[in-house]
Amino acid sequence: MAGSLGLINAANARDLGGYPTADGRRVRRGLLYRASALHRLTEADVEAVRGLRLACLIDLRHPAEVELIGANRLPTPPPGRVLALPLLDPEHDIFGRIASALARGSGAPALPPGGTAGAMVDLYRWFVTAGLPREVCAAALRLIASPDGLPLMFHCTAGKDRTGWLAALVLSVLGVDRELIVDDYLRTNELNAEATAFLLSRYADKVADPGPIAPLFEARREYLEAAFAEVDRLGGMDAFVRDGLGLSEAELADLRTNLLD
Repeated sequence: MAGSLGLINAANARDLGGYPTADGRRVRRGLLYRASALHRLTEADVEAVRGLRLACLIDLRHPAEVELIGANRLPTPPPGRVLALPLLDPEHDIFGRIASALARGSGAPALPPGGTAGAMVDLYRWFVTAGLPREVCAAALRLIASPDGLPLMFHCTAGKDRTGWLAALVLSVLGVDRELIVDDYLRTNELNAEATAFLLSRYADKVADPGPIAPLFEARREYLEAAFAEVDRLGGMDAFVRDGLGLSEAELADLRTNLLD
């Protein structure tokens, strides 16, 4: 199981190393990290990030998100390259719509016809089928494959959806079993449990029943499986990264060389 970094105010930050692959190899530790936003890091957290000696930090948040919750709190000077690769589409930004409704004090926000769980399934399908997420994921994978790209950390806000899908892509390319990838994805529920409970309590102060909103804050198997189903429909993971993301065999070989023992 990938190791938590133990950050106090970014509990979902963890090393993606340690997983076995189908060909008997193992993902190297200390090279690739996934995380939630780093805007609330304590002094000890900042020192821990400094110790990772990152060559690259990828922020998947939209500038509007950064403005809303705050910029990352990083060591000075910041670790290596800090790159913004925003992965957000207004049509699928149900988080933003609900937050805006609650901020206006207009009571329970209007939910999508299929509920928030249905909206999340649609979001994960969008990760696979739309141009923007394909471009962002391809750029991130090329950075991971580059000689000077590691150690690398990528994150969004909760470290759950956009980060979860990119982690699933990387581990799939490396040959990690899909069930282990799902387990890694679902671990967010454990690591984010305290933060999720706090957010739902805040919503409970403004709406009579925050239950319908809860699926937004959960990592559910059905979400990730919806993305994988789209990949399989398009011919499988190998075809998707080659034809959908446009990665060459040489780039994929470099990525595996960089990350596998």
